[in-house]
Amino acid sequence: MSDGARDEHGEDRVRAHVFVSGRVQGVYYRNTTRETARERGIDGWVRNLDDGRVEVAFEGPREAVEGMVEWCHTGSPRAVVEDVTVEYGDPEGLDGFSVRR
Repeated sequence: MSDGARDEHGEDRVRAHVFVSGRVQGVYYRNTTRETARERGIDGWVRNLDDGRVEVAFEGPREAVEGMVEWCHTGSPRAVVEDVTVEYGDPEGLDGFSVRR
């Protein structure tokens, strides 16, 4: 795992690149992810992949990012998550949280 970077408040920032599989498309997974990440002050993006998975990038304080990764195991109320894989790395400086097409 990377040592990450520090933000302007001296907090340790990390990036998590996440892939979620199961019944995660067409069940508001992306929108719920965006809203939850925004509520928690996490930057990043989420998008559907052609193979049926959802791909997510989270950047923020380590504890908050790890909380979002844990949240991905449940996701939106209608989702049925089968697997979550994650790789941690250095943040790329994302600002805000968006749904990508």
